[in-house]
Amino acid sequence: MIMSTATLPSPDELDAMMASIIQRIATGPDLSKDIAEDEACLGMLGLLEDAVDPVRAAIFLIALRMKRETREENRGVLSAILETTDRAAAEVDEVLDLADPNDGYTRTLPASPFLPALLAEAGVATVSHGLDRVGPKYGITHRHVLAAAGVDVDLDTRAAARRLSDGPGWAYVDQANFAPKLHNLIELRRKMIKRSVITTVEVLAKPITGRQKTHFVTGYVHKPYPPVYADLARHAGFDSALLVRGVEGGVIPSLRQAGKYFAYHDGGEETSHDIDPASIGIASEHRCVPVPEDIPQTPKGEGAVTITDTAAGAQRAAELGLAALRGEKGATYDSLVYSGALILHHLGRADSLADAAAQLRAILDSGRAAERVV
Repeated sequence: MIMSTATLPSPDELDAMMASIIQRIATGPDLSKDIAEDEACLGMLGLLEDAVDPVRAAIFLIALRMKRETREENRGVLSAILETTDRAAAEVDEVLDLADPNDGYTRTLPASPFLPALLAEAGVATVSHGLDRVGPKYGITHRHVLAAAGVDVDLDTRAAARRLSDGPGWAYVDQANFAPKLHNLIELRRKMIKRSVITTVEVLAKPITGRQKTHFVTGYVHKPYPPVYADLARHAGFDSALLVRGVEGGVIPSLRQAGKYFAYHDGGEETSHDIDPASIGIASEHRCVPVPEDIPQTPKGEGAVTITDTAAGAQRAAELGLAALRGEKGATYDSLVYSGALILHHLGRADSLADAAAQLRAILDSGRAAERVV
């Protein structure tokens, strides 16, 4: 695992360093210069330790985004986050780290909060993580849905890790508990409005690890991101990574059209793979779990519908997720089968996607996974 061992400079040294960094990265589209990995790490560490003036902190993040972050800058920022994360090792050989977008869902009801319970029933110890509200989307998050389902979403990292070995085999841990210094930047991010490098790298904080291996699963929308995430996952020390082109940047692909994912194993290079829901018997008229008419939302018309009542959306997502875990067919059921099959096949727990889907359908139809939602 590649981890930073950086120590914060003295206040005067940090002030001079941040002035130098900003002078280089914030000089326009043609003259801005990249900074070294260790500079990005120390700059981000200064933000996390609340040792940088908020104006300079915002300029640092915005200027990096405007000039486009380099691989080294992404790595440096992630190293600072990794260094300030409260991490725990679970008493299981392998852990799957499921990382949906921290800013949540606004155009669909998420099914992914229930993937950990399903995967746990399939023998895969799984942790998901997130937070309450963050931009730019301020959508429905795992925390909202799991809380609506009656799950304790305020466990500390060690208590969450114990659930993987001594409890239901899965856990949720909140950023406020495993990375409080990172969580303290939410107000700064709100005032900045636009997304920053933090949005990209925070999902790789890696709060819970396995004794032997830890696997990373996340989603993306835009084509340039798979190599970025793969490089960061290797930097964080994940043994394998599965990067799914999913709805709203999540881990569940479209249910009605062909898609793509990227993956690497044992720290190697990532490769691309084409997928089609029809190949595992999914024939859906919806690309994702649709937003019911009675959930408050923006008027239908041109553009996508946006959920305007997060609590109502989370409650309905919880109801649909629990029903799917009890075997009720529908878009949530199909979403769990599809994404879960990709994960089981990636981990080598099934010889094919079709075999993995069959395993998961049998679990869902038995209702056993619902018993793990505690």
